[in-house]
Amino acid sequence: MAAELHVELVAADRSVWSGEATLVIARTTSGDIGVMPGHQPLLGVLESGPVTIRTSEGATVVAAVHGGFISFADDKLSLLAEVCELADEIDAQRAERALERAKTDSDAAAERRAEVRLRAVAVR
Repeated sequence: MAAELHVELVAADRSVWSGEATLVIARTTSGDIGVMPGHQPLLGVLESGPVTIRTSEGATVVAAVHGGFISFADDKLSLLAEVCELADEIDAQRAERALERAKTDSDAAAERRAEVRLRAVAVR
């Protein structure tokens, strides 16, 4: 079994993160999944939620992902997101304002996006 896996986290408009990792945790339509080196091949649909990547160097990378796909084979993990932001890129105060605005407007989709962004910031 390999000691690490190669991860590509890609949004529709850019490559978000690429590197070696020992563990990736993501939310799929079947529930949360943890992928480690040697995991059996998989293909799934990503739900909105934080993705946590434990790098080979021991660091943790967290991203807010809003939909997409996850694919794993031969110790290569691809996360193809519709929209994705690294937690370090998220302005928590702006996300809180967006959440309040979404609640006021009764916009469930915007509320969910803001909540995911805030959860990603809290995890980092």
